[in-house]
Amino acid sequence: MGSHTKVAAVQMTSTDDVAANVETAIKLCVGAIREGAQLVVLPEAFAFLGAENGKQAISEYVPGNGPILRRFVDLARESRTELVLGGFWERIADSSKVHNACVHINAGGEVAAVYRKIHLFDVDLPDGTSVRESDSVIAGTGAVTTETRFGRLGLSVCYDVRFPELYRNLVSQGAIAMAIPSAFTLITGKDHWHVLLRARAIESQSYVIAAAQTGRHFERRVSYGHALVCDPWGTVLAECGEGEGYAIANVDPEVVERVRRQLPSLAHRRM
Repeated sequence: MGSHTKVAAVQMTSTDDVAANVETAIKLCVGAIREGAQLVVLPEAFAFLGAENGKQAISEYVPGNGPILRRFVDLARESRTELVLGGFWERIADSSKVHNACVHINAGGEVAAVYRKIHLFDVDLPDGTSVRESDSVIAGTGAVTTETRFGRLGLSVCYDVRFPELYRNLVSQGAIAMAIPSAFTLITGKDHWHVLLRARAIESQSYVIAAAQTGRHFERRVSYGHALVCDPWGTVLAECGEGEGYAIANVDPEVVERVRRQLPSLAHRRM
């Protein structure tokens, strides 16, 4: 069993200004670390949230020595803190498209795991927002967990949260917490964000660490925010309000063990 660990879910408003986004992300990570966070999750698209055709130009290989990844590798190593880069635009050799990658950097500054987003967000929303993630992103194919201070963490990205079978798979791999970094749109977030996150926590009997984009990024693209940490009973332990910041709470493996023992629904699965 892992150890009791303070975690943080970052909330920020990314745009197409990569340098400014990275500085904001670093500042928020440092703030959370100073408050005792030992694992910090950044939201989807933290380094760039702009036009779909702009992703490839700023993408980097993972692992690699690109300037964006290097900043966070250095921060993890210097602070001895684990970082989860929520939605990192990962370069693909000989392709004009990228992966939307969730990258776990361990406290030694090494890339410990990379998950590539499986479920791509191709929708036309009632408010006129149209997103075609598949125009610029190639979907991943496999579920990924990674070892952290508290135990195994399941990796996912945003739209994945609507597909509970992914989280069942992560539980089967030993996950006791789920990272769900997101850029949830305002129109869907106000009705579905809390419901979906609490449902994933309850049914997987795991913690949920959900970093989030918030506010207006460009034109019609507005994110809901409300970065949060939820426990295996579905209780929201910490949540961001308006604007940029972070939600901090503790992940305790003994709580997971107790919930799974008292209500053994995972052991009762038949399908």
